[in-house]
Amino acid sequence: MKFKFDWFLKGMLVAVALAFIWPAPGAKGGFLHPELLNKIGIALVFFLNGLGLSLASLKDGALRWKVHLLIQASTFLVFPVLGWLLLKASGGWMAADLQTGFFYLCALPSTVSSSVALTVAARGNVPVAVFNATLSSLLGVVLTPFWMAWILGSGGGGFDVWPVIIDLLLWLVLPLVLGQLSRPALATWASHNKGRIQIVDRLTILTLVYTSFADTVKEGVWSNYGPVILLETIIGSALLFAIVLLLTRFLARLLGLPIEDRIAAVFCGSKKTLASGVPMAHLIFGANPALGLILMPIMIYHPLQLAVGGALAQRWAGRTE
Repeated sequence: MKFKFDWFLKGMLVAVALAFIWPAPGAKGGFLHPELLNKIGIALVFFLNGLGLSLASLKDGALRWKVHLLIQASTFLVFPVLGWLLLKASGGWMAADLQTGFFYLCALPSTVSSSVALTVAARGNVPVAVFNATLSSLLGVVLTPFWMAWILGSGGGGFDVWPVIIDLLLWLVLPLVLGQLSRPALATWASHNKGRIQIVDRLTILTLVYTSFADTVKEGVWSNYGPVILLETIIGSALLFAIVLLLTRFLARLLGLPIEDRIAAVFCGSKKTLASGVPMAHLIFGANPALGLILMPIMIYHPLQLAVGGALAQRWAGRTE
């Protein structure tokens, strides 16, 4: 499976460029009315996520507790600890909003589609990948805001978590539940129109990326930073990915997992979701004018994990038993 610079990745570049060239429509007070548009977009993304999540798939491979524990610990414990260490190590030279962005990256759940797709391509344990990718998405609704409340509150900024919780329940959890409740009626339709649903989902995320950066540009956040901010983000994202990838492989071997389980553990345990990360960031950091900067790490991490994951999947697919 080779890395493809697909239309979604190109669309992210276009959305960011458009925000710098013409930020007014997507910034606060713009004619796109981002205050309302973003909430509707977030609800749509998570309704489609709920519609696409098959909880029945959690039954397959559910008893392989060692690999499940490894993957979820990597996603929601190892990553946040690494993010906290990065904050401590970079306190004097990295912008505060970029530090927040890196910890947010570390607090996010794993991906669903790419984790499973790479595991399939690498001839790994697909039921394990499906189980953990689905479970990670559900746990992330609770654990990601928990980690962010902890890190932002510990910074002495007086972070008020209750408005965020209410927004998460209203615009994220409720649409997710409604999507699940709609499955008996819409699951067949959704499976037949998976491609169209994915296009709507991705276009909505690109709209959220545009409004995130438009507000940042209008507020003049980028005028305080030079090109070095991009270099810091690339180096930090690559370092995080390399550490987690190597650590997950080492722990999977230490636990004596078979190769198929190790493959699923590496792909699920090292991935972070952009699809859920962008809309969730609007709910957690909605009032922050530096939202575009906060999203930089996950936007760099996303193509990086696909590129390296594609190379690893191709290599493991050619192994001999």
